[in-house]
Amino acid sequence: MKNHTKVFIFSLFYLTIACKSESKREETNQSSTTTLTTTKKKPFVWEGANVYFLLTDRFNNGDVSNDNLLNRTKETGKLRGFEGGDIKGIIQKIEEGYFEDLGINAIWFNPVVEQVHESVDEGTGNTYAYHGYWTKDWTKIDPNYGTHEELKQLVDIAHKNGIRILMDVVMNHTGPVTEQDPVWPDAWVRTSPQCTYKNYETAVACTLVKNLPDIKTESDQEVKLPEILINKWKAEGRLEIELAELDIFFTKTGLKKSPKNYIIKWLTDYVRELGVDGYRVDTVKHVEEEAWSVLAKQAKLAFAEWKSKNPDKVLDNNEFYMVGELYGYGIDGKRYYDFGDRKVDYFANGFDSMINFQFKLDAAKLDYETLFSKYSQILSTSLVSKSIMNYISSHDDGDPFDKSRSKTYESATKLLLTPGISQVYYGDETARSLIIEGTEGDATLRSTMNWEAIKSSDTTKTLLLHWQKLGTFRKDHPSIGAGKHTLISQSPYIFSRSYTKNKFSDKVVIGLDLPKGEKTIKINSVFTEGSTLIDRYSGSEATVNQDIATISSDYSIVLLEKKK
Repeated sequence: MKNHTKVFIFSLFYLTIACKSESKREETNQSSTTTLTTTKKKPFVWEGANVYFLLTDRFNNGDVSNDNLLNRTKETGKLRGFEGGDIKGIIQKIEEGYFEDLGINAIWFNPVVEQVHESVDEGTGNTYAYHGYWTKDWTKIDPNYGTHEELKQLVDIAHKNGIRILMDVVMNHTGPVTEQDPVWPDAWVRTSPQCTYKNYETAVACTLVKNLPDIKTESDQEVKLPEILINKWKAEGRLEIELAELDIFFTKTGLKKSPKNYIIKWLTDYVRELGVDGYRVDTVKHVEEEAWSVLAKQAKLAFAEWKSKNPDKVLDNNEFYMVGELYGYGIDGKRYYDFGDRKVDYFANGFDSMINFQFKLDAAKLDYETLFSKYSQILSTSLVSKSIMNYISSHDDGDPFDKSRSKTYESATKLLLTPGISQVYYGDETARSLIIEGTEGDATLRSTMNWEAIKSSDTTKTLLLHWQKLGTFRKDHPSIGAGKHTLISQSPYIFSRSYTKNKFSDKVVIGLDLPKGEKTIKINSVFTEGSTLIDRYSGSEATVNQDIATISSDYSIVLLEKKK
């Protein structure tokens, strides 16, 4: 995989973008309100990250010229075709400051590698691979999303704005077989049996669904490249480059030329060449855990290599980070997943964090204190040095925390203040509807981002401001997601969070469901007597007097930090 853009041209292009970005940031800063004031830069801590998950095709259309490529023009079921969103659209929103204002410090977007070209009828109407999970070629970016050069720009511009990139990766399967997308050789994939989930083997050595060929990730047999891939690369004029890079990789690593190791090479290229900060890994329990260990090792090596070659772009000393989608995993104090006949600890096989499918259930039935203290206790004991990623809605969860969008403020407060990593799904912050008439299946969760509502609806603007205040406070304070939770008072409900590591210390005091108007906040010696505090929610200031801070505001939330 190579970036064939001339260095000089790209440098000029990137410089232009950077200048525009800086100009836009100055405009944004000048118009910011006091309630969104941020503190000085603090270290980025993955365990307390605020991650924004978006479907590239549904987020923002930054380049209409790539909307109708590859002749993907057949009529589809509603919201089952390409809608026009692309990599340039994500760049545009980074430069506008949308993510910064929302307190986002990491972006996860769906896989953007080249997808199968043809549509598939799944019984829900014709469907194209707009979602990114039907890979045709791991070494190329899908033209409907953009180009390799634009992906590089995205990573560079995100880093320039203090945002890390989590790349969504699939190693379990190719895309469906169609007339334009032939099946890969038998040495590479199996097309049956379909998974029955009765035990380890029937969840791993099988196809997830009909017509979704399963990569033989268990195989150590050396295989030749698929002829269809060789012919494709030859037609694109890059066969010699790709073959040479493969030889270098396998010689350097000593790995066998097995199916999984080819894919590992192709996936880690994006780390090695672009500086991608981490992976969100798809379908974890459907691949042998040893394969994930190899992927993690090679990704860490690739990240270190990128850092060594790009010292001026290195953000910090964090290692490469891996978050896994282990369907059904929940934060219950256990590190392993039980297949019935076998228990597997994926945290011990390359993963730093797992998506927490239990959060929506806990958020629905637990009060704030029970929820916060439970998560803090588990993360500081059985999951110490690891983490979980909480969410309230996603692209494939048909039963989210608030499908009707009737609890949007509670959604933000619980998600952004619960220990662990928070995952904001695009439109959570703007109440983008999750019920779209005329759709079938998960398409209802994947409508286009409701940008117009932000411009035209005061209700949406007010809700977005709530998410922004909590999000920026969370981003500025690692203690919220990665720190220790301590109850100060049950009524009124006040608690603190504290985080200390490598001589860095961070602490906050938070109050929820408080009376509007004047309120007294017990500090519990978190801040010293006489300290000046700022309530980041209202912008008010207070001085600690006899271990009390008095805040007067029209809000029921108080977010206290020490004034610098």
